[in-house]
Amino acid sequence: MSRMVRGAAIAATLLLVTAAASAQDRRQNRPGQFDFYVLALSWSPSFCEASAEKGRAPREQCGGRPYSFVVHGLWPQYERGFPEFCQNPAPRLDRNIVSSMLDLMPAPRLIFHQWDKHGVCSGLGPRGYFDAVRKARAQVKIPEPYIELDKPLMVTPDEVEEAFVEANPGMSRKSIAVTCDSRRLHEVRVCLTKDLRFRECDDVDRRACRRDRLVMPPMRGGN
Repeated sequence: MSRMVRGAAIAATLLLVTAAASAQDRRQNRPGQFDFYVLALSWSPSFCEASAEKGRAPREQCGGRPYSFVVHGLWPQYERGFPEFCQNPAPRLDRNIVSSMLDLMPAPRLIFHQWDKHGVCSGLGPRGYFDAVRKARAQVKIPEPYIELDKPLMVTPDEVEEAFVEANPGMSRKSIAVTCDSRRLHEVRVCLTKDLRFRECDDVDRRACRRDRLVMPPMRGGN
């Protein structure tokens, strides 16, 4: 290949890369322009245990009520990466909406933060977004062993994924990812289409926990 032809080929490649990057930049953080959702379900006992170790466990979530899996958020995603803070400042949330979500997301601060960071990227208004959160949560059945966990349970990420897949027809191992800290199960993340059906998501799976064994601390009132 001559130097001139080689140079032309390199220039053409650079143009394609630049065009792809600029297309991504044009879509980046535009409300409503995304590919799918991730429903993040946080194992509340792990969150409370880790927060207590840092001396800042929130009373609303880590007080007397024995929470299990709670909704961390419903996050718009790109096939690679995700938008965030798509409108600054975000439209204000009505306090009635916040109160209505406390059964799923047990802290007002969490609800406000999820709306500001992720909700506005959905392109939906506050009521529409939190209705979607509730519908998404209703799509996912929690496996029986994790509903009233009263003592610590050692698990593997594969075991947790398999339990969710068995409990949820239509869900596959490629549509769910388990996350963790140094020793505890942190979250189960479920990928959903825009109309809230299970779908595969390679990018989310790549960020999953790779540890061999994890502990699920018991719910409050357990041993």
